[in-house]
Amino acid sequence: MKKILTALVIILIGFIVYSCANKAQGPTGGPKDEIPPKVLKSAPLNGALNFKKKEINILFDENISVVKATENVFISPPQLKQPDVKGNGKVVSVTFLEDLVDSTTYTINFGDAIVDLNENNPVKDYRFSFSTGDEIDTLQISGTLINAEDLNPVSGVIVGIYREEEDTVFSVKPFLRIGKTNDAGRFTIDNVKAGKYKVFALGDMNQDYYYQSGENLAMLDSMVTPTFRIEEMKDTIWKDSTEIDSIRTFMGTHYLPDNIVLRYFKESKKRQSLVKNERKNPQSLSLFFNIPLAKLPEIKPLNFDWKGKYILQKNNTLDSLTYWITDSTLYLQDTLEMAVTYQISDLKSPLVTKTDTISGIVKKAKVNPKAKQTAAAKTDPEANKYKFTSNLAASFDVYRSINLLFEAPLETYDLAKIKLSHKVDSVLKPLQFKWKQTDSTMMAYAIEYKWEPEETYDLTIDSATFLSIYKKSSDKFTNQFKIRSLDEYSSMKILLANFDSTAIIQVLDAKEVIQQSKPAVKKGTKFEYLKPGDYFLRLYLDKNQNGKWDSGDFLTLLQPEEVFYYSKKLSLRANWEFEETLDFRSTPVLDQKPLELRKETGKKKGN
Repeated sequence: MKKILTALVIILIGFIVYSCANKAQGPTGGPKDEIPPKVLKSAPLNGALNFKKKEINILFDENISVVKATENVFISPPQLKQPDVKGNGKVVSVTFLEDLVDSTTYTINFGDAIVDLNENNPVKDYRFSFSTGDEIDTLQISGTLINAEDLNPVSGVIVGIYREEEDTVFSVKPFLRIGKTNDAGRFTIDNVKAGKYKVFALGDMNQDYYYQSGENLAMLDSMVTPTFRIEEMKDTIWKDSTEIDSIRTFMGTHYLPDNIVLRYFKESKKRQSLVKNERKNPQSLSLFFNIPLAKLPEIKPLNFDWKGKYILQKNNTLDSLTYWITDSTLYLQDTLEMAVTYQISDLKSPLVTKTDTISGIVKKAKVNPKAKQTAAAKTDPEANKYKFTSNLAASFDVYRSINLLFEAPLETYDLAKIKLSHKVDSVLKPLQFKWKQTDSTMMAYAIEYKWEPEETYDLTIDSATFLSIYKKSSDKFTNQFKIRSLDEYSSMKILLANFDSTAIIQVLDAKEVIQQSKPAVKKGTKFEYLKPGDYFLRLYLDKNQNGKWDSGDFLTLLQPEEVFYYSKKLSLRANWEFEETLDFRSTPVLDQKPLELRKETGKKKGN
């Protein structure tokens, strides 16, 4: 009897423990909801005719939300007063704030803005259309928008059409109908009436749906005629997100054109202006302009005379100018006032002359009032040194020159105090080198020599070798370096299947940074001294032969210069010469850019 009672107690305790364990475990739930909301009904029906009211209601089978309606939902034809789009419970409502136009088809493109409340499953690419007249237009125009310079897809940009043949309509009148590019740069303009159309893309900064100077754009050179054909189509039915259940074949409508390619660009034109002036030190005055100047500005001193008392440092485009003042009575003045006269232009008007009055004030270093000055601080020996930098490193490229960059213009130098030596068995053997000025202001110089690979060299520059125009002398400099082996480099030779004398070939690294750029040579363009690694090729047609890629221009209807990519990655090994033939027109432009380099150009960059 005792044994039976003991057994019953053990069974009871086990049951209690099991029950408690189940309670602690809690509900396990079911599979994750991946089904998007479904439309049950709408007022009016999708595709309704003769609809005159200003409010539309769409009922779904579950509670929904509209995500960022102002960004994701757009109406065609475009509305200057954005409709009020709301999600409330299971209903999405759209209220128009403008009068509807008679005999017009309206399209509300929700994109992926409608989601369920539980898992944010979107109703993919949902569109609702209706007509205020007796018929609804059904044609479509589709294509892809890419960045003209790097062929990346551009998302979140308006693409629109006009019936007018004149391109000027783009700058005076809102689009007739619009679409918007998705993450892949794809766009579709729905419910288009039969006819011929101009097509433009617009980075519409002020949301007025027509082009204004300064906005990014793309333009198609010819008009398009939308049409369609009935053809066999296939629809994939999925068991789940990874496994195909079956493929259904049916007869469907294929709308054309569906392969338009628009090249999106920002015009290089800007309003000219004197951006700023600065005096980083008493001896220099710098002027910075917004865009390149056609000629140097005229400067009229107002409280000083500097004729023959300065050296001008300028870049090639004349938009960055530094005047090095050589007279101490001038550069010791705290403020230099002057009138700067230069040419400016409105984006649509010819050059005119403008004069700005500026004050060049010396930038003074911030001083801590609590800091105690010592005798050493007052007589800092480094303050009187003439400083320069070099590009030397312990391991040096065989093809490089030694570059020296000085902090101020050079007045005199003594080449006898510069010693370049070849180190052979611990013995330094003097070498003859070439000394070359590489700028116009005596601030940049090069030491040129034909280096031997894997050899060690020594550069010694004695103190007081260089003297600046401000009578500061240089300190001693010494550097020992070894030339890299030729085995550390790769090279490539690129041939063009269809040679174009305007082609510029660029070698890019994995971050799309240009490593080398050269005009195409008919017998093959050679790129040497490349470090082993992965590279890519880009090519553009330099039609105006100015040595750089140029953007487009709307006023002259000039397209940006064409850009092409070689679709394969080139992996270079050390001590290896690679040869490849590039047929840059054989691959469709949308398939050219290697996957490793493709990036979506989002709204911030696109607009």
